[in-house]
Amino acid sequence: MQIIQTVLALALTLGILVTLHEYGHFWVARRCGVKVLRFSVGFGKPLFSWYDRHGTEFAIAAIPLGGYVKMLDEREGPVPEELRDQAFTSKPPSQRIAIAAAGPIANFLFAIFAYWLLSVVGVTHVAPIVGDVAVNSVASNSGLQEGMEIHAIDGHRVSSWRDVNMRILERAGEQGLITLDVSSSGARGTLSGELGGWSLSDETPNPLGEFGITPWRPDVPAILGQIADGGRAQAAGLQSGDRVIAVNGEPVGNWFELVDIVRNAPEQSLDLTIERAGAERSVRITPAEKVQDNGETMGFVGVGVQPVSWPDSVMREVRYGPLAAIPIALDETWADTRLTLVAIKKMITGLLSPSNLSGPITIARVAEASVSSGFEDFVRFLAYLSVSLGILNLLPVPVLDGGHIVYYTIEAIRKKPVSDAVQELGLRIGMAMILTLMVFALYNDLMRL
Repeated sequence: MQIIQTVLALALTLGILVTLHEYGHFWVARRCGVKVLRFSVGFGKPLFSWYDRHGTEFAIAAIPLGGYVKMLDEREGPVPEELRDQAFTSKPPSQRIAIAAAGPIANFLFAIFAYWLLSVVGVTHVAPIVGDVAVNSVASNSGLQEGMEIHAIDGHRVSSWRDVNMRILERAGEQGLITLDVSSSGARGTLSGELGGWSLSDETPNPLGEFGITPWRPDVPAILGQIADGGRAQAAGLQSGDRVIAVNGEPVGNWFELVDIVRNAPEQSLDLTIERAGAERSVRITPAEKVQDNGETMGFVGVGVQPVSWPDSVMREVRYGPLAAIPIALDETWADTRLTLVAIKKMITGLLSPSNLSGPITIARVAEASVSSGFEDFVRFLAYLSVSLGILNLLPVPVLDGGHIVYYTIEAIRKKPVSDAVQELGLRIGMAMILTLMVFALYNDLMRL
C-alpha cells in the first residue's frame, strides 16, 4: 500500500509540473503560428488521447517521468508545401527562442503563483526558536543558545524552520562568517560565527542538526495515544491515556525517551511501570522487530503519542493582502532559484558532495510525505521542484531547452543555423551527460534505501 501511495504521489507531482512546463511550450508555439502535432504528458504508448479542433493530439502516456510537445518540423520529415509556414523550422530564431524558453518560464510563473496563493490564504508557522545547541558546532560557536528566536540569517528574513533550513543550506561548504539576527527575552541582537567549511552529510543530510541546532518543542509526556489493532501494545493490555513512568525500573522523562527505548529493544522483554486512573501498575511487553528503509532493525509496539498542543506564543501567522503578497512571492521564488544555483555551483566546484543529488525515488518519497502533510507542504514542495525543473532545463546542455536556446542565439548572430554535424555531436554529448546524471542520481537514491 505504501508503494502504491508513493507511486501515485510521484505521478501527481510530475504530472502537474510536466503539464505546466509543456503547456508553456505549447501556448507560445500556438501564438507563433506553429502547428502542434502532439501534447503528451508521460512517455511511451498513450493510455488514452483525444484531438482538438486544430488537429493536436493530447495524450496521457504510460511512463509518468516527463512529457513533450511535438511540433511540425522539417528536420523530422517532409512537410507539405501548404503547411511549411506552420513548421517550427520556418520560424525566425527569436520565435524559436521564445518557444524553447516558455517551458522553464511557465515553471517559474507557477512557483510565483504558488507562493502568492499561500501568502494570501495565510499560513501558520512554528517560530524558529532554538532548543538544544550541539557543543563545538557552528551554532554554538556563533553564540546561539536555547530559547533564542532566529529572525534573519545573513540579512535575509526568516519566519519558520523551513526558511532557516534554506538559508543555512546556501552556506554549506563555505568559509567565512554567518550572521544571525536573534531575540531572547524581548531583547534583539546580532550573532556571528565562523562556518569553517561546514558541510552536509553524504548519507542522510540534516542541515539543522549538522549546523548544531535542535528546534525547540514543547514537553511531550510519555502518555499513550492511539493503540494499533493487533499490535504488541494492545496484546499487552496497554490503553490510550496510560502514562509510562518507568521502563525496567528506570524513570522515563518524556515521550521521546520512551520511543528511543522501544526502538533499541526489538524482541527484548521490557517491564513498564504505567499510571492509569491514578494507580500504578506493571506491564510486560516485547517490541516487535521492524526493518527500516535503510536495512536497520527497530523495536515497534504499535502506539501513537497523545496529541500535544503548541503554545500560542511560539506560533506565527503569516498572511498578506493580494498586492502585498506579490513581492513576497517573488522573493520566495528567487530564494529557491538562488539555492538551486548555489547548489549546482558547489557540486561543480566540489564544495558540496554530488551524493546529495536526488533522483526519482527520493522525489517520490518526498512527494508522498508532502502530500500526506497537507496542502501547504505539498504546494511548497511543488513550487521548489518547479523552480528546480525550470533551472535544469535552462542549462546550456544540448537536448535541454537551454541548449536549443544557445543554438538559436548563435543562429541569430551568425545569420545561419548551426551545422547539422555540430548539432548531432551536441545531441550525443547532451544525451550522455543527462543519462550519466540520471544514473548517478538513481544510484544515490538506491544507496539511501
